[in-house]
Amino acid sequence: MGFFERLKAGLQKTRQALVEQINLVITSVRKIDESLFEELEEVLIQGDVGVETAAELVDHLRDLARRRRLETADQLREAIKAKVLEILGDPVPMAENPAGPTVILVVGVNGVGKTTTIGKLAHHYRSQGRRVLLAAADTFRAAAIDQLRIWAERAGADFIAHQEGADPAAVAFDAVQAARGSRRADVVIIDTAGRLHNKAHLMEELRKIRRVVERELPGAPHETLLV
Repeated sequence: MGFFERLKAGLQKTRQALVEQINLVITSVRKIDESLFEELEEVLIQGDVGVETAAELVDHLRDLARRRRLETADQLREAIKAKVLEILGDPVPMAENPAGPTVILVVGVNGVGKTTTIGKLAHHYRSQGRRVLLAAADTFRAAAIDQLRIWAERAGADFIAHQEGADPAAVAFDAVQAARGSRRADVVIIDTAGRLHNKAHLMEELRKIRRVVERELPGAPHETLLV
């Protein structure tokens, strides 16, 4: 089994475990009351649904119960499904640059999985037969460049990097320029170092990356993903 197949299987197990826990709470219910809602909220939070989303979902169920529209386990199960679909909303397609290449900038705080997400995106686009170029603009974190290089190799994507400590904007510029020229990439995905919004100099670094990329390819980046 390849890496991405193992990753998909692992995510399936995580999702299945959460569903089983929710079903366990629902099927053991004798009375729909506050203790049930508290237990359900705890299961959702432990399943990494998120505190705000879990609270929104459970508050919705409480409201249905108060209006006597939630009296059986089946009604509870269907209400959860309906609310989850409402929260998720309709799928929003990724922005594309019809003239090519499409440039995607990936940002976020430290340790949230930006580089892993880029690996998944690269695999997704490569499975569509598209040429992908990964840009290692996280020149700050130790081993970040090597980590992204491994993801590029696994996905069959092209790769551009400078040395550790180099200007991230220069990496992004070279990647977009190469994608339009010799590398002929359809998609450019730019990795960036983790940062908090209150670090002014790091936020300015992001703005510089955007300016440089837009100067080389008007309209880019076409999508900015906050992980």
